[in-house]
Amino acid sequence: MRAICGFSSFVRSSYAVTAPTGASKARRAGIACLVAVVLTGCATTDARDPLEPLNRGIFEVNDAVDRAVVKPVAEAYVAVVPPVARTGVSNFFGNIYDVWNVVNNLLQGKVGTAFSDVGRIALNTTVGLLGVVDVASRVGLDKSDEDLGQTLGWWGLPHGPYLVLPFLGPSSVRDGTGTIVQLVLDPQSQIDDDATRWSLWGLRLINNRANLLSAERVLDSAVSDDRYAFVRDAYFQRRRSQLWDGNPPREKESSLSRPSVVQLAPIWSRPANPVSAAPKAPRAANTTGEFPPAILVTRTILN
Repeated sequence: MRAICGFSSFVRSSYAVTAPTGASKARRAGIACLVAVVLTGCATTDARDPLEPLNRGIFEVNDAVDRAVVKPVAEAYVAVVPPVARTGVSNFFGNIYDVWNVVNNLLQGKVGTAFSDVGRIALNTTVGLLGVVDVASRVGLDKSDEDLGQTLGWWGLPHGPYLVLPFLGPSSVRDGTGTIVQLVLDPQSQIDDDATRWSLWGLRLINNRANLLSAERVLDSAVSDDRYAFVRDAYFQRRRSQLWDGNPPREKESSLSRPSVVQLAPIWSRPANPVSAAPKAPRAANTTGEFPPAILVTRTILN
């Protein structure tokens, strides 16, 4: 790798001092492409992110689309819709996502939590007016936060390479697969009427993005150097915490500089209900509908 990077430096210096004559323009364009390819190999330094050059490009596109379209619409939404109405919208979509919490808790052997989620759905759908009012939390039925990626990790599947998905943001091979499956099978995706289905997805996206505006301001003030690397590291830390239900074990000294999602042991070597093996840290209420679609995850994963 040193030889390759040294070669790239030589090519760049040669390219810089060559006069830009008309006859050499095509040759210089070819050299520029060669340098870009060589530097791609030199830029990747994180073992979790072997596709970093590609991921950075997708990250920039997602970020540009968010700044140009999604964020301005979300800011207008906040300016027009009162907070109590936005909370009702978040509760409504959160009630829909509780269906996925039930499924994933059952797949992880967390039967008690799954029954609690069923109670949440029943209570909020009826007394809570289709989930607009979160009555369940007020009576002690706490909201869980599970997804298919966590379930696959619970069963011991490695997260695989880090990925930035177009319009879906930070992910990994494992979590991205779970995200796509949940998108396809989401209750909203089963609505036959196209106008209703896409209107609900659009409202869900804008409402979730609006809920993250304040967190984004904190992110922008805290990160002045490499937003991509910050989001990537925060993504892995968050997923690790989620896999351990908010109570991850202490990392080894050698891994403190590179936090990563812990690869859980096979199911037969763990208790039937791993949550009961250690006290579970209380979760903060998530009012963003639990499954944040599209570009909002690219801007910040601190929800």
